[in-house]
Amino acid sequence: MELDIFQIDAFADRVFAGNPAAVVPLKKWLPDATLQNIAQENNLSETAFFVKNGEYYELRWFTPETEVDLCGHATLAAAYVLFEFKKYKDACIVFETKSGRLFVDREGDLLSLDFPAWTPKPFPVPERLVEALGAKPVETYATRDILAVFQSEAEVRALKPRLRLLAELDAVCVICTAPGRDYDFVSRSFAPAVGIPEDPVTGSSHCTLTPYWSRRLGKKSLSAYQASARGGELFCEYLGDRVKIAGRAACYMKGTAHLPD
Repeated sequence: MELDIFQIDAFADRVFAGNPAAVVPLKKWLPDATLQNIAQENNLSETAFFVKNGEYYELRWFTPETEVDLCGHATLAAAYVLFEFKKYKDACIVFETKSGRLFVDREGDLLSLDFPAWTPKPFPVPERLVEALGAKPVETYATRDILAVFQSEAEVRALKPRLRLLAELDAVCVICTAPGRDYDFVSRSFAPAVGIPEDPVTGSSHCTLTPYWSRRLGKKSLSAYQASARGGELFCEYLGDRVKIAGRAACYMKGTAHLPD
C-alpha cells in the first residue's frame, strides 16, 4: 500500500521554523494500530490523518505514543495540504474531529483556525509543579492543560523543567506564559505525558492562552510568540466561546509512505 505523506512546518513562513507535522490523506480509515504505527515511524509531535466525508473532512491526530483530542498545528498543516496540494477551492475547510467541528479559513497567506475557547480556572500553585519547572509561577490555572503564569519573558525562556515530573501531573500539556517584549504574550508548552517533551508551537494551548490574555490585557486581538528553539508566530482573537488562531505554513517535504498490504 502506498500513501501520500507531507511534512509541513506550521506557524512559520519558512522551513526549519514553527512546528513540523506530518499529514497523511486517506481514502478510508485504516486500523488504529496502523495509524499509530505511522505516527511512531514519523516521530514528529503530531501526524494528522484526514478522510473526505461529503462536504467536510474527518480529521484525527496522533503523537508517537497516542491519539489526542485536539491539535492546532497539525490542523493548520492538514488545511495547508488541502489548499496547496489537493486544490481545495473554497475559502473555508470544515473538519469533523473528537473536539467537534473545526473550521479553517484562508485569508491571503494566513490560515485561521476556529477553535473552542477554554476558560482557565485559577487554582493554588502546586508544589509539585514548582519542583517540576524549577521555578515558581505567580499564578496557575487549569483547563485540559495547566497554565503557569510568570512575570517576565526572560523567566519563561530560561525554564529547564524536569520532564519526568511534568509527566506525572494531571494535564495533557503544561503551558508557561508571560507578557512579551515584542508580542502581547509569549509561551512555551511541555507535554511529556503524551510523548512530546517540548512542543515547538502549540495551536491548542492558545485555546487557553487567548481567553486568559484577552481578559488580562483588555483586548480581543492578540499577537503571540511561542519561544521554543524553533519559534513560531500566532495571531489570536477571542470570540467568547471560540478563538481564532492564525498562522502561516511552509512545505518541507512530500513523498510516499510504503505500507505492507
